[in-house]
Amino acid sequence: MKLLRVGTAGSERPALLDAEGILRDLSGVVPDIDGALLADDAALGRVRAAAESGELPVLDADGLRVGPPLARIGKIVCIGLNYHDHARETGAEPPSEPVIFFKAADTVVGPDDTVLVPRGSVKTDWEVELAVVIGRTARYLESHEEALARVAGYAVAHDVSEREFQIERGGTWDKGKNCETFNPLGPWLVTADEVSDPQDLSLKLWVNGELKQDGTTAEQIFSVAEVVRYVSQFMTLYPGDVINTGTPAGVALGQPEPKPYLRAGDVVELEIGGLGRQRQEFKPA
Repeated sequence: MKLLRVGTAGSERPALLDAEGILRDLSGVVPDIDGALLADDAALGRVRAAAESGELPVLDADGLRVGPPLARIGKIVCIGLNYHDHARETGAEPPSEPVIFFKAADTVVGPDDTVLVPRGSVKTDWEVELAVVIGRTARYLESHEEALARVAGYAVAHDVSEREFQIERGGTWDKGKNCETFNPLGPWLVTADEVSDPQDLSLKLWVNGELKQDGTTAEQIFSVAEVVRYVSQFMTLYPGDVINTGTPAGVALGQPEPKPYLRAGDVVELEIGGLGRQRQEFKPA
């Protein structure tokens, strides 16, 4: 299923994109799309039955804002330097274990919402990423099979980053990762049964119409299953938690000088095969 949330920011309602690409209202079936829903097999069964019935009310998509596909996100765990080609372009050694940092849940906005360039920023960068949404509690997992069984679905994430804040301002990466609007998510939460192999997904990103990133999850150093298993050794993952699994080559940081960092007025578009497409205009904070 392709689950999404539509409406003005803070007042989104649950919806579903059916097999024919028709947007349908789910608000009469479930109150929202969140961790509680993803952990409730009975509720998910009602959603599937309603989708298959073809009787859900049709929504007019014209002019309707698409919000983040997941409400009440618990935490966003991010994996750094997780693509061989991205490590090469930045001159970094491939890590021996996954690099973990966090984004606050309040950085999440809709897939087509405005992204704000922070005040004083000169190195705002782009990163298309596969987001993994947890649907079952995960702690001390022992196998990749156990890990994938905890995944409710997948989504497109844009891990916007400010490289000066991240790298040159001391401390950890968090200063460059947690600026407001720095995690557009969506348009859809695609349930795991529709993604046969998370290591066979194409990722693309354009800046002002120019293709910048053109990669595949096959380049990941640590697979989705390994990332979920590994993270569960250090923290408990709960339904509604999100893991951003890293970005392929093509970011501004990896380009020759002068590096083409983002400015107010730029337009970024990104997509992952089967998971949908995003478009953001960048404006000053």
